Amino acid sequence: MYTWEKSFADLIARLRRKEISKILTSSYLRGLNLASFFALSKIMIFVTFFANALLGNVITASQVFVVVTLFEALRLTGTLHLPMAVEKVSEAVVSIQRVKNFLLLEETSQHNPQLPSDGETIVQLQDFTAFWDKASGIPTLQGLSFTVRPGELLAVVGPVGAGKSSLLSAVLGELRPSQGLVTVRGRIAYVSQQPWVFSGTVRSNILFGKTYEKERYEKVIKACALRKDLQLLEDGDLTVIGDRGTTLSGGQKARISLARAVYQDADIYLLDDPLSAVDAEVSRHLFELCICQALHEKITILVTHQLQYLKAASQILILKDGKTVEKGTYTEFLKSGIDFGSLLKKENEEAEPSPMPGTPTLRNRTFSESSIWSQQSSRPSLKDATPEGQDTENIQVALPEESRSEGEVGFKAYKNYFTAGAHWFIIIFLILVNVAAQVSYVLQDWWLSYWANKQSSLNVTVVGNGTETQKLDLNWYLGIYSGLTVSTVLFGIARSLLVFYVLVSSSQSLHNKMFESILRAPILFFDRNPIGRILNRFSKDIGHMDDLLPLTFLDFIQTFLQVMGVVGVAVAVIPWIAIPLIPLGIIFFVLRRYFLQTSRDVKRLEATTRSPVFSHLSSSLQGLWTIRAFKAEQRFQELFDAHQDLHSEAWFLFLTTSRWFAVRLDAICAMFVIVVAFGSLILSKTLDAGQVGLALSYALSLMGMFQWCVRQSAEVENMMISVERVIEYTDLEKEAPWEYQKRPPPTWPHEGVIVFDNVNFSYSLDGPLVLKHLTALIKSREKVGIVGRTGAGKSSLISALFRLSEPEGKIWIDKILTTEIGLHDLRKKMSIIPQEPVLFTGTMRKNLDPFNEHTDEELWDALKEVQLKEAVEDLPGKMDTELAESGSNFSVGQRQLVCLARAILRKNRILIIDEATANVDPRTDELIQKKIREKFAQCTVLTIAHRLNTVIDSDKIMVLDAGRLKEYDEPYVLLQNRDSLFYKMVQQLGKAEAAALTETAKQVYFKRNYPDITQNGPVVMNASNGQPSAFTVFETAL
Repeated sequence: MYTWEKSFADLIARLRRKEISKILTSSYLRGLNLASFFALSKIMIFVTFFANALLGNVITASQVFVVVTLFEALRLTGTLHLPMAVEKVSEAVVSIQRVKNFLLLEETSQHNPQLPSDGETIVQLQDFTAFWDKASGIPTLQGLSFTVRPGELLAVVGPVGAGKSSLLSAVLGELRPSQGLVTVRGRIAYVSQQPWVFSGTVRSNILFGKTYEKERYEKVIKACALRKDLQLLEDGDLTVIGDRGTTLSGGQKARISLARAVYQDADIYLLDDPLSAVDAEVSRHLFELCICQALHEKITILVTHQLQYLKAASQILILKDGKTVEKGTYTEFLKSGIDFGSLLKKENEEAEPSPMPGTPTLRNRTFSESSIWSQQSSRPSLKDATPEGQDTENIQVALPEESRSEGEVGFKAYKNYFTAGAHWFIIIFLILVNVAAQVSYVLQDWWLSYWANKQSSLNVTVVGNGTETQKLDLNWYLGIYSGLTVSTVLFGIARSLLVFYVLVSSSQSLHNKMFESILRAPILFFDRNPIGRILNRFSKDIGHMDDLLPLTFLDFIQTFLQVMGVVGVAVAVIPWIAIPLIPLGIIFFVLRRYFLQTSRDVKRLEATTRSPVFSHLSSSLQGLWTIRAFKAEQRFQELFDAHQDLHSEAWFLFLTTSRWFAVRLDAICAMFVIVVAFGSLILSKTLDAGQVGLALSYALSLMGMFQWCVRQSAEVENMMISVERVIEYTDLEKEAPWEYQKRPPPTWPHEGVIVFDNVNFSYSLDGPLVLKHLTALIKSREKVGIVGRTGAGKSSLISALFRLSEPEGKIWIDKILTTEIGLHDLRKKMSIIPQEPVLFTGTMRKNLDPFNEHTDEELWDALKEVQLKEAVEDLPGKMDTELAESGSNFSVGQRQLVCLARAILRKNRILIIDEATANVDPRTDELIQKKIREKFAQCTVLTIAHRLNTVIDSDKIMVLDAGRLKEYDEPYVLLQNRDSLFYKMVQQLGKAEAAALTETAKQVYFKRNYPDITQNGPVVMNASNGQPSAFTVFETAL
């Protein structure tokens, strides 16, 4: 939505260029090693005979071939196995070291809260002090003491970053005390601030391994206000939640997390702000029915920003910078005349919310708080482990299996792979170099045998005249021999380097194409494909293409040509050999085909069973606190083991198929050697010693090599699957182009008028409509509040505006149809503050301004506007501090403020706020609202809100229900109509709050429509309908 694709593409391209240059260097070295493997024995033989000839010894066929065979045997161990062994051992040592370091990291001790012997459950903190990060020296929590007994509700309030979530982690045992005591007796249930769901059915998410009891389950559903939502879902509570809960709205996820905790029937409930993600009506329902009724006998600790619920709490704890500011009951507070709002305010005026202490590179808040997965999201499918019998009804409908292509890797894949890296001309040249290298290789041996034969024929003739041996002309023979050796070496090296160059560059260009294609893929693609699956292509498959594939390919080409050479020489010496070769060849091809079909599919299976392992791991890490709080570690470990076992099974199968094949191949080679040996015995009269020697020594070298060649060919084909998978991702369906020929004028949108004309919207072609026949006009500079219960289509309205999926119907912004301009032109012109604030790994500066379009001064000003300036100045590197992944060293509220700062910097005419104030305390909320009023006075602002007080002073309110626009008018006008949905929503807040909101709406209304009537002057009301008498509305659409 921020149109930052280019900046991220550049970032990745830079890193990738660095990586490729290193890969090329290492590949060239490997290529030289292979080339030496190819040419080394030739050089050794050459040196031996060269010395032999210079010393004046006579060369004989028997000598030549014993030496050649011995050197061939030496070649494998000397050039391939020994260096490989050294390399592998050093790699193994490094890996073991890394695993060791990981295992030596500090572990949280498994604390099982003692179940009370006398049935007395309790949570008690005495003088509790703790640090997330010792090095910073600033305690996260300091000197806290409180006791909660069954039936009590402790409400914890305080500004953003006060340590409220840390308090819960202390009770959970995730935050170890540096001094003080924590006493926790009883079973714990925990609801995290950012709701965690894993993929499975809604029911399996709520049961979380417990058995299904219908009555209790229904009660929980009712208490958590899920009934209506489940009716809206197609399969009710058996609907599959996609990866990371894509099918659910934020509020639904929050309520499912809550339901999971309630269903556990624990003794102690830790609720981390579960009410902020839902609208007022549901929030009230949850508080009254769930927290006050369903949990009334339990120990409940509730972190909240909703001050209207405080009077129901047995104790209230106000935190600030990790210290207790006030503690007591609501009545005590009232007696001593403390006003909560002012308390939070007053505190804040002195000092702004301090950031989480410590250096950002360290994890100050653990994974569950938010890890990169919860932002970019991956929630793998968990095949539900159901230890407690089958009545758990865990009906698991996982995501669609990852697609596997069947059958052989097509020629097209090879063609695309090679042509991605080089021109046809270069590829033809490459083939010629390969042939030349092999020919010179064979010629060198052939020349030796020719030389030995000449020498022996001379020896024979001279015997008649006495036994002096004639010498051959050494210079001629040695000269040609040297020439052939040198050309063998040169060609060998040239071809190695060339192959590596072509293949590595094709890997690079395919990676770029794939990345570009992913950047342009529609949002739907990411909902359907878990992150694990996409990362698998980028890490494992691209890794293969960078590293192993070029090496294997070169190896295969070399050995293949050598095998051809061997067979060729044997046939040239004894033409009869061609006859037994044919059946052997046929047997070989049948075997290879049989083997490859199996092995290829087993390999594909192995690749697809790997994804769930990663996905499950990332999901578990993300919900780690929840899993630990519910004591579900064992179940998740078993699930992980199940995924892991599945993968190991596939891998083991793959290894055994290769061994099976190797044994069969060696048998074929043995047959070939036997045929050659007996053939030369039978035909011994007609053959020269040299030729027989050549054929035999070659046939013997075939034993290991032929098997290796076929193994490599299978390996190449298996690795080509990686190429195939990458190519599959290079042509995904794309979003509309980023820019069209038709560009909007640079000053557009000048006014910021938005018109929705009969808009229908769904996230996928076959998906349900989430917006139905929406028609509305938003005038220039209007502030519009969008309300409705969770899942009513509020966020979908924004998706339609941003064209995250193409809407049907027309949306105009300042007389330009949004579908007629490029996506970048459209999205650049609207600022958004999203529901889940996203920070990227990198510096604060990069997070605010990835394209370096603003000066430092502007950035600091923006941070000052949102009151984050102190927080950022406290970081070790100020604005250039590297943030932890997804900014987890800032609290959720602070991350939200960063998103606001981004919007301020972009200075757009249209601003969209998606529940941006859900996770912040009222004080910060007010601050954000004030900033928006000041900074964006000249803009059109759409606000999606659950807290009605954030939108009550809007110009218009849009009420959505189940994807339809139900009401659209000024808030005060809507409140006059007792049947309106909006009126009902306001009334649900309770009398006092409702009256205050109505009053605000009234003031705003008169200020806007009758600025001349003073605010406190009497307003003439028409008694009949409570509307000002002289008042008619004319509103025309465009």
